[in-house]
Amino acid sequence: MNALRQARRSTVFETVFLLAVAVGLAITLQAYAVKPYKIPSGSMEPTLQVGDRVLVDRFSHRILGDEPKVGDVVVFHPPHGADDAASPHCGAAGQGEGTPTPCSRPTATRSSQSFIKRVVGVAGDRVALQNGHVIRNGKPTSEPFAAPCDPGTGGCDFPNAITVPRGSVYLLGDNRGNSDDSRFWGPVPDGWVVGKAVATYWPPSRISGGK
Repeated sequence: MNALRQARRSTVFETVFLLAVAVGLAITLQAYAVKPYKIPSGSMEPTLQVGDRVLVDRFSHRILGDEPKVGDVVVFHPPHGADDAASPHCGAAGQGEGTPTPCSRPTATRSSQSFIKRVVGVAGDRVALQNGHVIRNGKPTSEPFAAPCDPGTGGCDFPNAITVPRGSVYLLGDNRGNSDDSRFWGPVPDGWVVGKAVATYWPPSRISGGK
């Protein structure tokens, strides 16, 4: 009888221990490796729809030090200039909304919000826009993922190129006519990037890997 009780206690202990390890691994995985993110707006349509849920790889960027690349879709903290959705502001006077020059400098501090956009330029790149499409280093880029930009919405044309600062990325939504992004509040320091979106996992009809 004592042996049976001891065996039961051992089984309970093992079960509790395994559950604790599983919970610990799950918390660690979310904190340092992979984090879910829900798409809050239509700024990344048609690539990502409102309500889509994506997995964000934090490990490669934060632990391995991989730098974001042109074409990556990333989750990041924008500068405080992006906090006012009605009128985002640039850290450089005479640039951004209502001017021929995209914003070249963010405000000094970052926001606590999390956004998701596509990298269209990295340090040293010269970036301008024509009809909503990026002109990078003087050459039009292929952007089959981008939705048409209606000139009536503003922000489709920024003919005066800016240079992306060292240690920063330039980020635009795929829905250029309906996205507050680097055009209006500037580049984002690499350190403000959370990670790369690697897969859509919800809803089931939109499950896909890579962006």
